[in-house]
Amino acid sequence: MNYTSEEANILVQALPYIQRYAGKIIVIKYGGNAMIDDDLKIGVCRDVVLMHYVGMKPILVHGGGPEISAVMQKLGKEPEFVDGRRVTDAETMEIVEMVLAGKTNKGIVSIINNLGGRAVGLSGKDANLIVAEKADGDVDLGFVGQVAKVNPMILTDLLEHNYIPVVSSVAIGPNGESFNVNADHIAGEIAAEVGAAKLMMMTDVPGIYSDFADKSTFISELKVADAKRMIRSKQIGRGMIPKVEACMTALAGDVERTHIIDGTMSHSLLMEIFTDTGIGTMIVP
Repeated sequence: MNYTSEEANILVQALPYIQRYAGKIIVIKYGGNAMIDDDLKIGVCRDVVLMHYVGMKPILVHGGGPEISAVMQKLGKEPEFVDGRRVTDAETMEIVEMVLAGKTNKGIVSIINNLGGRAVGLSGKDANLIVAEKADGDVDLGFVGQVAKVNPMILTDLLEHNYIPVVSSVAIGPNGESFNVNADHIAGEIAAEVGAAKLMMMTDVPGIYSDFADKSTFISELKVADAKRMIRSKQIGRGMIPKVEACMTALAGDVERTHIIDGTMSHSLLMEIFTDTGIGTMIVP
């Protein structure tokens, strides 16, 4: 194969970013259609392995809502949602844990390892990584939780020994029970606790718009104060709210940069990290 000087220049242009983030922790929230499409899933995992081999320390946090719903329907149980949150009775919680901590988590781990990485799958129950309490709200959603505490030692130990942690969004409650917690919120809390340099939220759209129907209103950089205003005015919709909240949590915990990017775009992680302009919306203090 003959390489062009342009291809070599692309590699050289990545050097400052490799130097900048070598040894730094990058937390990636992985979800949406990028998890459903097998080719995209392999592409995301390959990007994570590349980041690992150029000296970064990625932590992958994932959800798996569509997969949970699919398994529930196969078992004859219809998914139910209130304000975008899954109603999680005891039986549903068993399915959630089976899918997230089992099938989905170990599937991602297997892909990363087959690509030459060293991934280890975790749920929030491992070493009390994510301790949760019952979520607040007017409606009882069952075993839906919110993060009460993150105990990051297992993550830092794994990173220190050159492993890639892959974390599912199942948490442990005060009495050892399991809780279904929003993966976006978990990613934000973990990024803050481990002192990440970046939090990257992968979703199904390019980022945030002032008016989603008008693609010319795309916002490449958004201040926290403006993000709060847009949530209040409903310019930022239901599915995007926890992602923005996760970015705000991370920034409050001194994470340097937070991004919302399109996980359905091939190599979106690399384009965000290794280019001057980046892609998606960066949320800043």
